[in-house]
Amino acid sequence: MHDLTQHSGVACSCGGCPDVPDDRARRRFLCSALGGVAAVAAGAVVSPAGRASAQSILAPDDALKAMMDGNRRFIDGRLQSLNEDLSILKAKTAEKQEPFAAVLSCADSRVPVEFVFDQSIGQLFVVRVAGNIATPEIIASLEYGVAVLGVRLLMVLGHTNCGAVKATIDGKAVPGQIGALYAPIWPAVNAAGNDLGAAIDANAKMQATLISRSSTVIAGAAKEGKLKVVAARYDIASGVVSLLG
Repeated sequence: MHDLTQHSGVACSCGGCPDVPDDRARRRFLCSALGGVAAVAAGAVVSPAGRASAQSILAPDDALKAMMDGNRRFIDGRLQSLNEDLSILKAKTAEKQEPFAAVLSCADSRVPVEFVFDQSIGQLFVVRVAGNIATPEIIASLEYGVAVLGVRLLMVLGHTNCGAVKATIDGKAVPGQIGALYAPIWPAVNAAGNDLGAAIDANAKMQATLISRSSTVIAGAAKEGKLKVVAARYDIASGVVSLLG
């Protein structure tokens, strides 16, 4: 990630930030970053495999299509991303990153996000946490992806047989701080009952809605047509990603 410079004592002028002392510095940075993001380049920068960077004219719907096309290649065993020269990719991304999409995924080791969408170094801004839940820290990371990196798509990706959702349904005592995961997932469990699959889908959709409504940065980008927010489910058995609602 880029270095973050905060300017103490400078009032935020976006009109959308609450005047909360502990949150002022981060809010000021994000608001100023939104205003300072450079205009999109005149032409798309396309890799040999046909993928475009975020700082191009790639539209949100095209970003979603690139993700789903990549998932089809993953399912068919036709990965392109692994054929790219890693030394070239590293050289191109050493000084900066220009991902075209951000993904909030579960931390489950069976969900290799870049492979699932057949994307390579610098293409996806991935944030992972058990249960793909939208905590303040997670939302802040996604805001960075939107405000500074200019991603055009934000996907909340749940997956089949999610242990965090299953544990929330079971409601058993757990060691350490694992139980902290339950509270953000409870609304989905309450809506879906004991149906694990329905709860997993409800959780992904609810987290996407929470992100869209609680972040002025993300809501603003979506309203301006610069960003698309979607929820999806990854089937760990088949490899298929399905969009939800």
